[in-house]
Amino acid sequence: MSSETRHGHRPHRGPMGRGPMGGMVGGEKAKNFGKSFRQMLEYMGGYKIAVFVVMVFAACSTVFSVAGPKVMGKATTELAEGLMRKIGGTGGIDFDKIAFILLCTLALYVVSSVFSFVQGWIMSGITQKICYRMRREISEKINRMPMKYFESRPYGEVLSRITNDVDTLGMGLNQSVTQIITSTCTIIGTLVMMLTISPLMTLIAVVVVPVSALIMSVVVKFSQKYFRTQQRYLGTINGIVEETYAGQLVIKAFNKEEDTIADFDETNGVLYRSARKSQFLSGIMHPLMIFVGNMGYAGVAISGGMLAIRGAIGVGDIQAFIQYVKSFTQPMQQIAQVINQVQSMMAAAERVFEFLGEEEEVQRPENPVQLKEPEGAVEFDHVRFGYDPEQVIIKDFSVKVKPGQKIAIVGPTGAGKTTMVKLLMRFYDVNSGSIKLDGHDIREFDRHELRENFGMVLQDTWLFNGTIRENIRYGCLDATDEEVVAAAKAAYADHFIRTLPGGYDMVLNEDASNVSQGQKQLLTIARAILADNRVLILDEATSSVDTRTEERIQKAMDNLMEGRTSFIIAHRLSTIVNADMILVMKDGDIIEQGNHRELLAKGGFYAGLYNSQFEE
Repeated sequence: MSSETRHGHRPHRGPMGRGPMGGMVGGEKAKNFGKSFRQMLEYMGGYKIAVFVVMVFAACSTVFSVAGPKVMGKATTELAEGLMRKIGGTGGIDFDKIAFILLCTLALYVVSSVFSFVQGWIMSGITQKICYRMRREISEKINRMPMKYFESRPYGEVLSRITNDVDTLGMGLNQSVTQIITSTCTIIGTLVMMLTISPLMTLIAVVVVPVSALIMSVVVKFSQKYFRTQQRYLGTINGIVEETYAGQLVIKAFNKEEDTIADFDETNGVLYRSARKSQFLSGIMHPLMIFVGNMGYAGVAISGGMLAIRGAIGVGDIQAFIQYVKSFTQPMQQIAQVINQVQSMMAAAERVFEFLGEEEEVQRPENPVQLKEPEGAVEFDHVRFGYDPEQVIIKDFSVKVKPGQKIAIVGPTGAGKTTMVKLLMRFYDVNSGSIKLDGHDIREFDRHELRENFGMVLQDTWLFNGTIRENIRYGCLDATDEEVVAAAKAAYADHFIRTLPGGYDMVLNEDASNVSQGQKQLLTIARAILADNRVLILDEATSSVDTRTEERIQKAMDNLMEGRTSFIIAHRLSTIVNADMILVMKDGDIIEQGNHRELLAKGGFYAGLYNSQFEE
């Protein structure tokens, strides 16, 4: 990408493209736990029936589970009374009755387990559907995002929203939410059963609740900001790793290994400190809850013993109540354990919803123009544009291009050449003026339909992990193998392709580093030839090939561009001497225009630029 594509709108970036001080580019808005929680509830609205079923099954599981200790307590009471009868000589232990009670207890726990299993199965399905939907919406959102968003943020930061944040959110939903629902139902059910045994003992046991709630609220208040920082810098550090991996050649060439490590250590240090503090604060909740629970447990045991001595309750009731106390405090301990996961989930949700709420491009106007047979006439009418409205780089650009003309755009770096192409493709919209295709303002087109009229070959090649055949066919997915080969021959790529292991079926790796830069350029040119669009845009398309190959490609391009409107951005002026019109740009304006001979005869800026390339 030429330097003018970034001129005037990219923020200051630290090493390897990150923001200052290792933070994320673009800044972070203040996070709001409550807002994210409400957004998450709204997002789950489509699954409210399924969530309701989960809650019902959780309640049923709890009912059968909490009934177990009281029923089992009857067996203990029967055993104790049987022993007393045996000692008194009035009877003995009724083992049949005890066996029946134990079988009933077993049945209660089996039914409870079945409800719990079904609840977990449904919740897992809900979680995966939400994660699937969220990833799909993020993927669709990426295609609707304006180019300026991606040009102002590191790739790893954006990818982290799809990977780390969605995974964190999914684990939180699947584990934490289910645990919270179950624990809440258990607390309510246990409280009811405890009241049926002894209100006094229940009061002593319940005292631990406000104490536990106070401890949790205090810890959460202090730990939430660290969880937020942890999640944010996790995305930042992913960006560093991704960019460092991709830029290894540049890093080694400029001996920047130590700077890169120092940059990583700085960000990793922030992540380490925030993670340590968040995990420590959330971790101390569990032992604190155990301590408070044990205090309540001791109070219940003392009061239960006194009531049993007075004959107010049976021995089995004390056993059941002690089990209920454990069942009452254990859910709160479980909630304390998962609260850190809930906070991580909400921090991840904030980042995902923040991304989904970003500004989008207007994809389709109300009544879009549709060209059945585009001719390729292009007009720039007093175009004015700046990536930053306060820093205008295209001041007053006007030119009319007839169908089939070959237009070359030349000028010094930063003149605005590539920016004009971006405006033509509607990667950005003009601040004022208009750009027309066949007499229609391009803002009246659907963006996708507009771009179907353009074929593009950039200076920065882009190839994906796949075979060479698949990469060329990307220009026209319906093309036959014969058409793919014909396009490769037209781009003078067929010969080198056949010399590679596997030929057209050779698999390019992720960054296509198993072919040379010049070969990659030839493949992208073949792709553009296969696409056969009405308007061609060639941005330094031959900059990465040798002179001999460049001459051969020029001949192929001349045949390809015959009858098609073509825009050629070139620094090597020798490659555009046969253009129908040459536009000479400087500081965002056209200062000269005409064909090669006319501009040389004028002896102006173009003539000086052309002659300077041949000076020794």
